[in-house]
Order: sequence, then structure tokens, then C-alpha cells
Amino acid sequence: MNSRNVTPYPASALHEIGSLIETYCTNDGVYQTDFSALSLIRNAHETAPLHSVYEPSICLVAQGEKLVLLGEEQYHYGPSEYFAVSVDLPISGQVIKASPDEPYLAVRLQIDSQQILELMRVMDTVPTAQAQGELERGLFVSQANTEMLDAFVRLLKLMDKPEELPILAPMIAREILYRALQGDQGNALRQMAPGAGRAAYIAEVIQHIRETYSEPLRIDDLASKVSLSPSSLYRHFRHVTMMSPVQFQKQIRLQEARRILLNDSVQAAEVAFQVGYESPSQFNREYVRLFGLPPISDIRRLQAMSPEAVIREV
Repeated sequence: MNSRNVTPYPASALHEIGSLIETYCTNDGVYQTDFSALSLIRNAHETAPLHSVYEPSICLVAQGEKLVLLGEEQYHYGPSEYFAVSVDLPISGQVIKASPDEPYLAVRLQIDSQQILELMRVMDTVPTAQAQGELERGLFVSQANTEMLDAFVRLLKLMDKPEELPILAPMIAREILYRALQGDQGNALRQMAPGAGRAAYIAEVIQHIRETYSEPLRIDDLASKVSLSPSSLYRHFRHVTMMSPVQFQKQIRLQEARRILLNDSVQAAEVAFQVGYESPSQFNREYVRLFGLPPISDIRRLQAMSPEAVIREV
């Protein structure tokens, strides 16, 4: 669980970020900007827990509060705090403070391991195996400093300058990532750079499971792929993701099944086989355990909700 940082933040910069978000994101949902790595999020109501796979990103909250669950751990973040994810993680998140007068407002910047590696080279920080201490969790909540808030303001202001956007936006995004790498919990990002040792190996395994989630999972083969023993792979994987490789694959399978059921006219049994289950009854049991309802009932419930209520966002 994260510990809440009560450091004062520059209210003027945060207010400006919120105003800029509302300028472009006038309705509830996720607004994709013309800069592909940047999206804006607005929600005027508190939500039920929403399950999705969070991809590597930095999400700064300007207004409202959110609660994220990874396994048994809770991460609570609000104004001036950012939520950073360094690897793909199946997570449950819900907006816990929002109203029509003061909606939840956030800005999300996608990142990737190659960007981290390039910055570390410039910073003269050589990736090394994490021989000392435990690996860091694949996500964290931290307090944005004045420099990071200022960078987000400048990035958002570029949305009205199409001639400058393709030139300056990547530079400012790089600055924001630099600020996160320099922060108190920056090692959780640095350890995922290619060549940085055991944590980077776990990132490789996560990517492999995501790409082959419907296939049988063979721990020995995965361990051999990244030159780890099966026991080391299991221990490090669980420390980064709060779940075993098998549990991770199950979450990916079930969330993909839900996405297919919600968007296509297919039977639950057919989807069960499509995502890798050999038994529809086992699929139904695990679906209920994760989402609270059998597949058909769950999809009907989602279809009856407003589109804003089922948005998949950080």
C-alpha cells in the first residue's frame, strides 16, 4: 500500500492543468489527444471497480481521487499525485471522489522501456542487475514536484499549437519521464530498462504471457527463456506483479474474454476455448470469481450501463 504524501503542491499549476483537461475533455470518458502518447480523463461520478490491463504510463491527477487494487494491495491517489506503471498489469481501479461540480480529472502519458533506457544512458546511469535488495513493485504512487507539474502544463498547452506539437511534445514527455526517474521511487521505472537485470527479465516474461495468453503456460520454458531458475522466476514475478505467472495469465484471459463478449455476438463457451480454457465450467467459475457475475449476466449489466460508466482508463 502506498503512503500518502502530504507535501504541499502548487495549487495554481494544478488548477491550470485541470482547466486545460476540461477544455478538451468536455464529456465523461477518455479523450485521445493529437499526441498519441497523451490522453485526458474526466469522470463526473464515482465508479464501481473497473478491471483492465494497465500499460506502462504516468497518470497525474488534477482533481478527484482514485483507488487502485493490485492483488491485496491498495493504492490511493489524488490531486498532484501521479500513478506510475512500469509493466503491463491487470488491475482493478475505481474513482472514489468525483461530482458534476468537481469531476475526476487526470492526464495520462504512455511510456516504454526503451525511452527509460535512452534517458538512463544520457543520465550516465548504467543498467545493472538488481543484486542488492528486493525488486520494486511494477507500480507506485508519488508526489509530483513543481517541475513535473510545469511540464504537464506546457504539454497540455501544445494541444492548441498543431505546428509545434510534433516537435515539442516528445521533448516535454521525455522531461516528464526524467522527473519520474529522478523521483524517490524512480528505481521502479529504472529497473525495467532493457539490460537492467532480473526485473527487466520479468518484463520480458510479462510481454510473452500477454502475447501468448491463450496457449498453455510452461514455467520451465519461461524460466529458460530469461535464464532464471523456475523458483527465481516465480519469486521475482510475484514481487513485481503481486501474482504468480499462472494467476497473471488467468487475469489476462478473463479480461480478454470479457472484452470479446462485450463487443462481439459470441457464446460464452466459444469464448472460453478462444482464450485458452479447456473447460467452459472452469471458465464460468473463474469469471464469476473475478467479475462477480456469470458471463451472460455480467455482459448484460455492462450493456445496460452508460458508455461513460464502463470506460477503461487509469
